[in-house]
Amino acid sequence: MPDELTSSTVPRRQLGRYLEELRENAGLKRKDAAKVLERSTPTMWRIETGQTPMRGIEVEAMCRLYGATLEMTQFLVSLASETKAKGWWQTYGDAVPDYLDLYVGLEGVATQFAMYQSELVPGLFQSADYSRTLIKAHFPDGSEAEIERRVQLRLARQAILRRPINQPALRVALRESVLRCPVGGPDVMAAQLTRLAEVSELPNVSLRVLPFVAGFHLGMLAGAFIILRFPLNGGGAESEPPTVYSDLFTGALYLDKPHEVARYDRAFAEIWDASHDEDSSRDLIRQAAEDMR
Repeated sequence: MPDELTSSTVPRRQLGRYLEELRENAGLKRKDAAKVLERSTPTMWRIETGQTPMRGIEVEAMCRLYGATLEMTQFLVSLASETKAKGWWQTYGDAVPDYLDLYVGLEGVATQFAMYQSELVPGLFQSADYSRTLIKAHFPDGSEAEIERRVQLRLARQAILRRPINQPALRVALRESVLRCPVGGPDVMAAQLTRLAEVSELPNVSLRVLPFVAGFHLGMLAGAFIILRFPLNGGGAESEPPTVYSDLFTGALYLDKPHEVARYDRAFAEIWDASHDEDSSRDLIRQAAEDMR
């Protein structure tokens, strides 16, 4: 498993934000810029959200259209060269779709996670058998080799939980339903719950269970989500904007506008306060594992 998780994700996001700001300052809508640059509007959105690497010649063309200064153009062309760096996970090839490539890069540099899951154990805590069950269901036409490659990728990502330097702090809230659904059958689920209880004892992990009796909460409206926060720079400011990630059936949602993140922060705080404390949650998980057996 990798100990150092570095990637081109951050420079891609930075480049995208600069290009979006230049476009807006030039008074151009995304669709209008796309037409001039002979790109599709969805492609422009992927560029501005940091989901694709950029060539210097492409950045120069955008800078000319937006009226950027020579100094800014040179800076952005230089930044574009950093967007092509390969992350360790890219050795897994097509097991990493474009939307997940961005997330894994952010996951590797984030220092704080706030996670809410209503149905499934989060990927960072999944056992191989539990993960394999989900991946087979999501990719029913995949070969055994393809399925196994995706399983190994998911397990490799879990290295961040125990890496010796810059371990992230994770707060995880799971609805009680996560414990009660025997994904993969009772034996697989019992082993998964045992693993979940063990991981919850890591010093950088705080895990709580939201009981059924908690009643209505904002998680019912928000669905499953993860809020990622990143290291502070030398001046004490956030090096990257906090980002909300939501894994969807056919893609993913990324939100980083301050008012969007604030709404998810509020939802998570409400869920967290309505959940059992860490010790009670661990006891509940262990009891659920016994019930599965």
